[in-house]
Amino acid sequence: MINLDDLKVYKQYDTEGMLGHIHNMPRLCQKAWQMAQAFDLPQEYSRVNKVVVLGMGGSAIGGDLVASLVSTEAGVPIFVQRGYDLPAFVDSETLVIASSYSGMTEETLTAFEKVLNTGAKKLAITTGGRLKSMAQEKNIPVFGFDYKAQPRAALAFSFLPILNFMQKLGFISNKSDDVAETIGVLEQLASKIKETVSLKENQAKQLAQELCGNLAVIYGAGITAEVAHRWKTQLNENGKTWAFYEVFPELNHNAVVGYQFPSELVSKILVVMLRSSHLPQPILRRYQITCQLLEQAKVQYRLVDGYGKSPLAQMMSLILISDYVSYYLAIINQIDPTPLKAVDFLKTELGKG
Repeated sequence: MINLDDLKVYKQYDTEGMLGHIHNMPRLCQKAWQMAQAFDLPQEYSRVNKVVVLGMGGSAIGGDLVASLVSTEAGVPIFVQRGYDLPAFVDSETLVIASSYSGMTEETLTAFEKVLNTGAKKLAITTGGRLKSMAQEKNIPVFGFDYKAQPRAALAFSFLPILNFMQKLGFISNKSDDVAETIGVLEQLASKIKETVSLKENQAKQLAQELCGNLAVIYGAGITAEVAHRWKTQLNENGKTWAFYEVFPELNHNAVVGYQFPSELVSKILVVMLRSSHLPQPILRRYQITCQLLEQAKVQYRLVDGYGKSPLAQMMSLILISDYVSYYLAIINQIDPTPLKAVDFLKTELGKG
C-alpha cells in the first residue's frame, strides 16, 4: 500500500493541485463570508416566503447544507432543485438562487431560463459563463467570484454566501460569530490531519486506509445528513470509489434490515457514522443501537465526531475531514483526485445530441 507519510507521493499523483485547495478551505470560508457581507441584495427580496436553489453537484450542495443547518430556525422553507425543471410553486413570492460554478451547467441554465418567465425574485452565484450573461441581461444581481478550481473545491462560495443572504434578509439569526469560530476550528483541525502529520497520529489518513478496498456507506442525521451526502460525493469524485449515504432516523426503518445479504459483501463494507453533539438525544440513542446492530451483523463501522461548539463548526469540520479522507484515498488508489473523466465523457456524448 502507498505510504501516506512519504510526501513525494502527493506530487507524483496530485498533478493538478487538489491538496492546495483543501489547504485553502479556512481562508476561502473567510473570503466568501466577507464578500457576501459586502454584497447588496434588493430590499424587496426580504418579502419572499420561500427560497429555491437551482444547482447540480458541488454547486447544489451549498443549498443543501444551508437548508439542513437552519431547518429548525429559518422563517422560510429552502428547497434545492436539481435538474432541468422548475418547481410549479415558484411565484412572485419566491427567491430563486441559481448556483453554477462555471455558469455553464446545462440543467441549471435550463431551469433558470424558465425562471426568467416568472415574477420570482432572482439571484445568480457563479464565476461567469452563460449564467452570468443571462442574469446581467435581465439586471439580475450576480454574486461573482473568481476562484479557479473544481466546483467541489469551491464549496465555501456555494454555501456561505447563501447562508449570509438568509441572515441578511432576516430569515435566520446572525451567524458571524459562528463563522469566526468555524474558521478557527478548521485551521486547528487541518493542523492535525494534513499530509505532514504521520499516519499514526492522523485520523484522516487512518480512515482512508480503512476505506481502501471497501464499500463506503456514510450515515448522518440532522445537521450531518447533508454532510453525509458531501462525504459520499467527495469519495466518488476525489477517491474515484463507490460510496453511498443514508440518513437517521429513516435508515432505522429499512437499511438496518438489509445487513444480512448478500453475505459475501459484509466483510467489504465500512459504515462511517457522522455524529454531532447538536443532534437530539433520541437520534444519538439510535446511533448507539445501530452500532449494536452492525456489530451483530459483523459489519465494520467508525464514528466520526464534529469539532467545535456551533452547529456550523461541527458541519464544516466534518466536511474538511471528508476532503482529506477522500484525497488520501485517491493517493492510495494511485490516481489523480482532480479529473472527472467519466463526467467529461458524459458531457461530450450529450453534446453530440
